[in-house]
Amino acid sequence: DNLIVIVPQKNPAQRDPGQRDLHEVGVRAEIVQVVKHSPGRFTCVMRFLERVRIDALVATEPFLIASVSPLVASTSAPPSDALVATTTKVRDYLVAVVTDAQAKDAKDKDSNAPKGELTRAQVQAITDPDKLVDAAAPYLELDREDLTALLVETDTMKRLERIIPSLERQATVLRLKADIGAELEGESSRTHRERVLRDRMRQIQEELGEQDDNAEVDDLRKKIEDSKMSDEVRAVAKKQLSRMGQMASSSPEYNISRTYIENLLEIPWNINSEDRLDVSAARAILEAEHSGLDKVKRRILEFLAVRKLAPNKHGPILLLVGPPGVGKTSLGKSIASSLGRKYVRISLGGVRDEAEIRGHRRTYIGAMPGKIIQSMKKAGTGNPVFLLDEVDKMSTDFRGDPSAALLEVLDPEQNHSFGDHYLDLDYDLSKVMFICTANTLHGIPAPLQDRLEIIRIAGYTDLEKLSIAHKYLTPRQKELNGLDEVDLTITRKAMAELVHRYTRESGVRNLEREIASVCRKVAKDVLKSGKRDEKIIVDRRRIHKLLGPPRFRYGMTEEKDEIGLVTGLAWTEVGGELLQTEVTVMPGKGKLILTGKLGEVMQESAQAALSYVRSRAEKFGIDKNFADKFDIHVHVAEGAVPKDGPSAGVTMATAMISALAKVPVRKDVAMTGEITLRGRVLPIGGLKEKALAAHRGGIKIVLIPKENEKDIREIPLKIRRELRIIPVDHVDEVLRVALVLEDPDGFFRQGPAAISPATPAAPAAPA
Repeated sequence: DNLIVIVPQKNPAQRDPGQRDLHEVGVRAEIVQVVKHSPGRFTCVMRFLERVRIDALVATEPFLIASVSPLVASTSAPPSDALVATTTKVRDYLVAVVTDAQAKDAKDKDSNAPKGELTRAQVQAITDPDKLVDAAAPYLELDREDLTALLVETDTMKRLERIIPSLERQATVLRLKADIGAELEGESSRTHRERVLRDRMRQIQEELGEQDDNAEVDDLRKKIEDSKMSDEVRAVAKKQLSRMGQMASSSPEYNISRTYIENLLEIPWNINSEDRLDVSAARAILEAEHSGLDKVKRRILEFLAVRKLAPNKHGPILLLVGPPGVGKTSLGKSIASSLGRKYVRISLGGVRDEAEIRGHRRTYIGAMPGKIIQSMKKAGTGNPVFLLDEVDKMSTDFRGDPSAALLEVLDPEQNHSFGDHYLDLDYDLSKVMFICTANTLHGIPAPLQDRLEIIRIAGYTDLEKLSIAHKYLTPRQKELNGLDEVDLTITRKAMAELVHRYTRESGVRNLEREIASVCRKVAKDVLKSGKRDEKIIVDRRRIHKLLGPPRFRYGMTEEKDEIGLVTGLAWTEVGGELLQTEVTVMPGKGKLILTGKLGEVMQESAQAALSYVRSRAEKFGIDKNFADKFDIHVHVAEGAVPKDGPSAGVTMATAMISALAKVPVRKDVAMTGEITLRGRVLPIGGLKEKALAAHRGGIKIVLIPKENEKDIREIPLKIRRELRIIPVDHVDEVLRVALVLEDPDGFFRQGPAAISPATPAAPAAPA
């Protein structure tokens, strides 16, 4: 009788469903028309009669046959007031939807759009709630799962409640469309015309893939509201956004305003990371990543302790001063890691424009914030560890003085309101931990130095270099040169040879290069032999074979006591050095000859030393008229290297007295100190570096000015134990220790006594 039951599948992808794959509830329908298009393709028109329940599957071949029964609704009892009210509400919504569908059918009568089948009158005539739900089903904006749930639901009240949200939403949309349509029809003003044109233009831009200006403004406005800006900054951003909304997108001012707002949004306002204030963990990180540098480590741990007790205080501003290669820059990363903060670095070497620090004003095309604000954007937090590298390498020209711009950045009393020219707003830098690095203090203006806590890093001792080489440098170079799986060992004596005879530095950069050279040559030998499993030991003899003869006789003492030859101590940017000072006396007319590329201050020190010797000549047993009979030639070794400073005064005076009195100077004694015309020894700088150089060179006794006695504690304990450091206040004390005298007291009373090179100098009290 052209009857069929339509049942939804639980899984639409099932090609051959059985009874378990079908829902229990379906619809009995009458086939009205079947139109065949091609073999296996047809269109079937059906009229749904009622919902039915599948009782049992009777047959599966040649098609599914089942016994069904009508689905009985749960509301067989007289309807309640709630059911009647809900039914009326659904009917009203459905009338509105059906009316709109009929209007569309009339408008699109020539199109292929689907036609509405129900009329307003038919809907109003339906009294059965279940039939009303069935009639509304084609008009609902529901997905397949919701429609299936609506079909199988037996509770009439629940069926009505399921369709109300969709019908209500459609009815609301229809009402708004009607209101807008009435407004559009009733208005013909210029404003309405512009609005319509803008809507059309927006549609065209969307089709072309172009961004709508209003959408961009709305997006920026939302980001401003969601940001953590202060009220002052948010007000400036909104004002700029308002100006931007009144401009055409093709205007240059539009792009300037947009870039400014985007920069404001990228800057971390009131966003701070949480510090990891665990002193023990921080100590472990610092010790694991750096060997030595005890003073710096203590200062960082002190900062952590203070931060834990007083969380809201200003961050410290440290200046690490030391020769290249001692780990100043890498120390910044370790500090950030120990604190759990973000790490940013700015290299100030060669910076000569103030705008690099403070930014350019927005009146310039392409203006951007300065390096400080840009780095804060990169960090993403308001309290990073900020490393200002090579502060002493900045310079000045007509574009301003960048070091002067840093005065505000590095002043704890001012940097809470740092002013960038581009932002034209105050930014708080007080929570930032600034760390500056420099090789010397000479290039840093005094006002800037006054704002910094200076920590000097003198350089590494030989023991520290050996430790660093074995712990860090050798493993890293083995990895970089493909020797991870090769059993390579560089003996301690071989590493000491690299430190002493192949490098000349306070840091470890050149040492790492030499280790890399050894690894490269070993890698070549391994590849050539093909024996990767063989154990390779590089000893001192093999170092010479791989790297050639030693390059330096660095800092070695003389082989024997010499007349007129004194070992001085000098400070350079790469650390301390031994300075061999020679004096020879020749017949002449009292001329003082100075060679060795000595600076002006050092030449004056030589003049002062000569004047002192002339004033005390008789006491030392020297002819008081020697200046009329002899020329004195003072030469400082390594003549191609410029030298300057007052600390060689005592050295030159000792060498002159030794040469004139013909008394040898001890080979294992080194000295430093400025001399006055009365023979007083004045303090000097760089004592730690000089002591390290003396230790490297095999010196046993070091003479230092009395006023530098307080600086001895900066010298590593191991060095202090192996060096005999003697503070002196006058040149006479220097001569008693440095000259090889049999009778020191007699020398100072009557002139030189018998010389005995084998006789050691009188012992002085240990420091």
